[in-house]
Amino acid sequence: MPDGNEKITVKVVASIGDVSAADWDACAGSNNPFVSHAFLSALEQSGSVTARTGWQPQHLVAADENGRVAACAPMYLKSHSYGEYVFDWGWADAYERAGGNYYPKLQSAVPFTPATGPRLLVRPDAPDSFHDVLIAAMVQLSRQHQVSSLHVTFPTKEQWDRFGDQGFLKRTGKQFHWENRGYETFDDFLDELASRKRKAIRKERREVAEQGVKLRALTGDEITPDHWDAFYAFYLDTIDRKWGRPYLNREFFAILGESMADLAVLIIGEEGNDLVCGALNLRGEDTLYGRNWGCTKDVKYLHFEACYYQAIDFAIAHGLQWVEAGAQGPHKIQRGYLPREIYSAHWIEDPNFRDAVERFVEHERREVDYEIAGLMEYSPYRNADAD
Repeated sequence: MPDGNEKITVKVVASIGDVSAADWDACAGSNNPFVSHAFLSALEQSGSVTARTGWQPQHLVAADENGRVAACAPMYLKSHSYGEYVFDWGWADAYERAGGNYYPKLQSAVPFTPATGPRLLVRPDAPDSFHDVLIAAMVQLSRQHQVSSLHVTFPTKEQWDRFGDQGFLKRTGKQFHWENRGYETFDDFLDELASRKRKAIRKERREVAEQGVKLRALTGDEITPDHWDAFYAFYLDTIDRKWGRPYLNREFFAILGESMADLAVLIIGEEGNDLVCGALNLRGEDTLYGRNWGCTKDVKYLHFEACYYQAIDFAIAHGLQWVEAGAQGPHKIQRGYLPREIYSAHWIEDPNFRDAVERFVEHERREVDYEIAGLMEYSPYRNADAD
């Protein structure tokens, strides 16, 4: 471990491109694709993540006494709360009604990506204390920018606890994830469900096939520019339906297709020669992460097939333990995706505001526990002694 005489330097970089991919990825590891240099670089190179879009990169890079990059953290100075999936609009409104300026704020996150992963990226052979070095640097950067708050969203449980030990407020939420319990086939998974749920899923899959849509999973060189063009049209269609605005542009998907094709799993739905839907996933070492979806044809149950069942098929075929299908969606429970806690950690400078938020998150954590317990009662999995 570093002792008091070891020289550690921490700097702020305004672009992920200011750090070599080799140095960053030595810290990030290979388990989670979203904290990789390639993914974060695609966001910045495409112009999806810039100061203009409200995500100004402020990444932290820590070097040991030999000048070797030992730890880093993705950080952004934000002028709004869009694209985060951990909502603090109420906090912002309350603080500003009290006369404060909530924005800008600092965010340690992967933009537009509600997927759990490390936020403190430390080389495996670096001292564990570099985690605390990064946390201290985050707080120092927050004070330098004179921001109201610092938010760490979707960290791992271990890192969430570590932030809590350093005085951050600990918030919880929930998502719905599917777990591979050693299945060799999709039918093995169905065999663990209550008969009524099993029949419902088979019916949904059958009806999609009977409507003439064929789905297949593409990865690597199988995904062509034409597929990315079609998928981007699907993505925009979904945004239009939700009265939103696209966070990601076509250039992002082009860069992703060039730099991370082997980790992309694109579920494409075809009707004859026409592409009618797409669901984009990224693959980690043990998890398939569902990200974006869209379609141009109204086909009953197509969303469930493309986003949930095809993902399960892929996870089973490739020995992955988890499928994370993104934010929201209690309807996922009946399709085998059960509620799990997700985490965020929050540093707030103003002591009065911090006290108010602390009371809120303590109450919210109890509510999340209650909701998860209640939702588990609707689990489709049968008891060992009953069907």
